[in-house]
Amino acid sequence: AEVTTWASPPPPPHPKLAKTGFNAISAVPPRHFGSTLAALSALRAEGVVHVAAMETTGRSESYVAVDYPRSGVALVLGNEEVGVDMAVLEQCDRIVEIPTLGTKNSLNVASAASVVVFEVLRKWGALER
Repeated sequence: AEVTTWASPPPPPHPKLAKTGFNAISAVPPRHFGSTLAALSALRAEGVVHVAAMETTGRSESYVAVDYPRSGVALVLGNEEVGVDMAVLEQCDRIVEIPTLGTKNSLNVASAASVVVFEVLRKWGALER
């Protein structure tokens, strides 16, 4: 597991990342890329076989309906204001969304990431004792 950042977040190590993640950045190795497409290219070259963007679109699938292969999964999360860029969506194998009720169609990035990562781990059986 690793945290991969690109473009707008400050590259690790950065005090802002340490504060936001309560210093969890020291337990999970981070890598920084100049763009999302560069990150995806590198991850695919390293064997990540499944890339799922988290975005609300006309072709999105519910995050619980997707199989996440243990051989390698990358989750792409977009900016809370503008989402995942169309060029990036075209490079993803799936687009997943978290169904919501009410007037908002999405959760904030931190909440959405937690929900989907938990589901990936649940499907992998990593949460069983």
